[in-house]
Parts: sequence; structure tokens; C-alpha cells
Amino acid sequence: MPENDPAGSSQPEPVPLLHPADGMPELSVTAKQIKAAAALLDRGHGPFAVDAERASGFRYSNRAYLIQIRRARAGTVLIDPVSHGGDPLTVLQPVAEVLSKDEWILHSADQDLPCLAEVGLRPSALYDTELAGRLAGFERVNLATMVQRLLGLGLAKGHGAADWSKRPLPSAWLNYAALDVELLIELRAAISGVLAEQGKTDWATEEFEHLRTATPAAARPDRWRRTSGIHRVNDRRGLAAVRELWTTRDRIAQRRDIAPRRILPDSAIIDAAIADPKSVDDLVALPVFGGRNQRRSAAMWLAALETARQSQDPPEVTEPPNGPPPPARWSRRKPEAAARLDAARAALAEVSQRVGVPTENLVSPDLVRRLCWDWDGAPKRSPDAVSAIDDFLCAGQARAWQRELVVRVLAAAVQPQAD
Repeated sequence: MPENDPAGSSQPEPVPLLHPADGMPELSVTAKQIKAAAALLDRGHGPFAVDAERASGFRYSNRAYLIQIRRARAGTVLIDPVSHGGDPLTVLQPVAEVLSKDEWILHSADQDLPCLAEVGLRPSALYDTELAGRLAGFERVNLATMVQRLLGLGLAKGHGAADWSKRPLPSAWLNYAALDVELLIELRAAISGVLAEQGKTDWATEEFEHLRTATPAAARPDRWRRTSGIHRVNDRRGLAAVRELWTTRDRIAQRRDIAPRRILPDSAIIDAAIADPKSVDDLVALPVFGGRNQRRSAAMWLAALETARQSQDPPEVTEPPNGPPPPARWSRRKPEAAARLDAARAALAEVSQRVGVPTENLVSPDLVRRLCWDWDGAPKRSPDAVSAIDDFLCAGQARAWQRELVVRVLAAAVQPQAD
């Protein structure tokens, strides 16, 4: 495993980076300004450092409220993708055309690619510095830590969790946002050098292409079952109430583009599902519902609860299966599968230690669980078993470098020991 000293344990104090080296770029808001920003980027050279700021926790949507792009010989541009008053796909088309000409560099690309695609911005090639850090075996891969470790510079923590839908955007926030792309090009060069030394360049290339082309995961069914505290509800009527309150809240949140928990917290949904109030007085006596906003909405919440009471198909207490049960239950329900999983995890841990890649990046943990639960017990180390596991992992979108490392050790782990 590569050395993974925590940042600062054996390094000098980082040089703090407080402001963009070229000064604060102007915010491009109008269609004319955005077109000018695209032209500036087009005059630059090499890959694009890209980032986006969303309003998670404040808004229902996952849209980008600020886009930051940096390119050598062009500098940094900051683009407001929501305030131009036109169709985002049309207004941002000049930017999309320029960005299609070279590689994008992002940190934790899976966070930003969906909201960028929503406004027509899609990479033709991709480099993810956060994922590169994972492949290099770094224990901490947040941007500030990697910049400090590889470049010796300090990025101030600041406004990442702010409400980026706010207008006008404060200058301190814009300064923070510009710094997020200030060093990505240099960081890409540094971490790619580490991967080259470790012989992992081809692995990274496969990972980045998979990330770039991956189909977004479908929304989970019965999302209401993720309501925090739902373990307190243990009957079908109560679960029907959770479902109806959650669905009502989600519909309002989507229409108003407000984070659902700002409409009604999960704790209030659970309290109402357990208490089953049948009058306004009973409802507003519960925590949260006594507030002014919730009093005004009392009839709506009561209607949701009445719908739940009248439901002809209340949900089952046990969630419908979507794959194997939690591994903690395996030893009782299917002990041979539990033994396979233990052996597979131990084998993967050895591979992880040897190659310096976290086990979750070697192969999807969900794929491993499904393999161990469903394995039919082919003869140990049989070529057919190896082929079957390779086919299974391939169907699960495991990359070639991953399968090369894990197929044979999984084949040995999941088969019964010879007498």
C-alpha cells in the first residue's frame, strides 16, 4: 500500500492560497457575457478545469447555479447559468462547443456531471483527480488535502455547502468558487505522475471513461422508505401514512424547488405517522406542526393521513427484496453464502493491500454480495467458474483492469473447499 501519511504529519505548513492568482474574474451573466467567456476559453490551450456549485439542502433540483472553468492562457471564467433569462441550452451552446475540444478535469466528477449535462455541457474526455487519488491509495482525497499533499498549497475551506441559488452571489463566495479550479490543472499533472509511477495509468483511463459514459442510475423504488427514523414505524397503516406524507411533501418540494426537508422534516413525518392525528388540534399538538407555516398546511397533511387510512394497498412492513438481504442476516438464512462472502472479502482485502487500491474501487461491493449470495457452487478453480465470474462482473460493468485483478481470487473464494 502506498504511504498514506495524513496531510501535515510529515509536511511543512502549506502556503495559503487566498485569492486567484490572476485576480477575481468577472461573473458572466448575460448571453453576451457568456459568449465572450466562451471566446476567451477558446483562445486558451490544453484541458479545462471545471467545477459547478449547486444548492443541495436548499433546493429540490440538482441544477448548477454557478459554473467555473479554467484553461491555460485563458484564465478562469465564472458563469451564472440561471440568470440570463433565456434557454440555458441555447445560451450556453458557445461554451459547450469550446469545452468539447479538449479534456475536462474535475474533482469528484460524479457530483457535477449530471447538473452540467442538464445545461448541455458534456465532456469528450475526462480526468477525475479525486478518483485518481483513490486509485493511488491516498487515504484522504478531498481537494484541499490533495492540493496540500501534492502541491504544497493550502485551500481555505469556505462556502461549499452554501445556498448557491442566492442572488446576488457574495464576492467571498465567488472567490472561493474560483479557487476550486485554480489548481486543478496542476493537480492533474501531479497525481497522474503518481499513477504513472505506480503503473496505474491504464487503470485510471478505464475508470474515467466508464465514469464519463455511465448511464445515470435509476431512482430507487419506494424512496419514501429512506425517511429517517422509519424504523420506529412497525405496522402497515403507519407505513402508509409515511408514504402519503412523504409523497405530498415531495410533490410540493418539486413544484416549489425547495429541499423536501425544508418543507417538512423527516422527524415530523414519523411523529404524525405514529400518532395518527385526526383533527387539526391533534396535528398541531405534535412537534413542528404547531409552527405557523405548518398550521396553514394542516388540512393538506390531514388529507394525506386520511388517504393513508383509506388505502387498499398499505405497504408491507418488510421492504420488497431488491437483491440479497443485509449480510448480517446471511449466517442464519444461508450460512454457505455468508462463508463465501467472508472468504471473498478477505481475498479482496489482500488484493487491495497488494495493489494499493481501496476494495470498493477494486470491484463494486454490491456485485460481490450478489455473486456470493447466488453462487451455485461450481467446482473449485474450474475454468468454467472463472469464466462465469468474469461474465458476471462484466455484465455488472466491472472494468477490464478490475476483472484481471479479482476474478480468479473470487473464484477461489466462493467455491467450497476440496475435501
